[in-house]
Amino acid sequence: MTKRRWASRLPPTAWDSLLPALLLLHVLTMWTPTAFVLTAALAVPLVWRRRAPLTVFGVVVAAACVQWLVDIQLPADIALLVALYTVATTSARRVTLLAAVVVEIGAVLACLRWATGGAFLTPFAALTAMVVAATVLGINVQTTHAYLEAARERAVAEERTRITREMHDIVTHNLSVMVALTDAAVYAPPDKAKAAMLQISETGRQALTDMRRSLGVLRTDEPDAARHPLPGIAQLDTLVAQTCAAGLPTGLDIDGDHTPIPATAQLTVYRLVQEALTNTLKHTPSGTHASVRIGCSPEAVTVHVTDTGPPVAAPSSGHGITGMRERAAVYGGTLRAGPLPGGGWEVHTRLVVASA
Repeated sequence: MTKRRWASRLPPTAWDSLLPALLLLHVLTMWTPTAFVLTAALAVPLVWRRRAPLTVFGVVVAAACVQWLVDIQLPADIALLVALYTVATTSARRVTLLAAVVVEIGAVLACLRWATGGAFLTPFAALTAMVVAATVLGINVQTTHAYLEAARERAVAEERTRITREMHDIVTHNLSVMVALTDAAVYAPPDKAKAAMLQISETGRQALTDMRRSLGVLRTDEPDAARHPLPGIAQLDTLVAQTCAAGLPTGLDIDGDHTPIPATAQLTVYRLVQEALTNTLKHTPSGTHASVRIGCSPEAVTVHVTDTGPPVAAPSSGHGITGMRERAAVYGGTLRAGPLPGGGWEVHTRLVVASA
């Protein structure tokens, strides 16, 4: 573990310096000034290959041309492959192919000059295979990095959408309850007004708790103990009681054992019910009643929320129902939200949790 942490703290330049250092140490055993200078010209630029891959490639190619002209074979020629690989990991395809062609021409010239005994084909095939391998490996690394970056950006976008949806549900529901309680407190007797104000305070604290819970994943300095558990089916009775206190009489019926259902699916059920009751609270007159029925089984959870409000011409096009549909779709559910034939409103979906 300590060695791994030490290695991770080394900058990329330090790693890129290893190969030039080894090549220079090797050429010291030969100790010819020309070989040392050419090896340095081939290898040392690799230290900056990540910062300026094309420039380093050009310098290495130029050094290789000088090496060919003075007719000296050096192990440092491997720098050409390293520079080509770096270009392939960072540049466009046409640039990479052009660089590969340049190195391949160098391979042909090297074989023509240094192939022993007139044997051209074998060293040419070996050098060509190395050029192709460096090019393909670099392109694959670039493709993998691009895929991982796209996946990271997609994950960030999905997390941002999730947090936005959570905040919408939390703020909309709790503010609707607080507004309803405040309206009731204005005209209520002192004792009931006091109870309403206490309920407003409790609702506000609950909203802050929910917001802290939803945003806690973004803070690395918040201890796990400070994060509250996610709300689920067991907290629906508290949600219904809060809705009743806001002036919307609501019945709750939970059929089946909800404990085996995954926490994320339970959170989805809670948010669906919360949004449905919030819509009823905001858009229906006093005297409306609501009903929540939850059916739990090892394979699926059904959510059915209805109210007795006046008939509605068409389903709402707001973000609330869109968010509910998105939540339900995560678990293979198709949400139905619309007016009932005899009046009122219905929200219904079935969430598949067997493979969750």
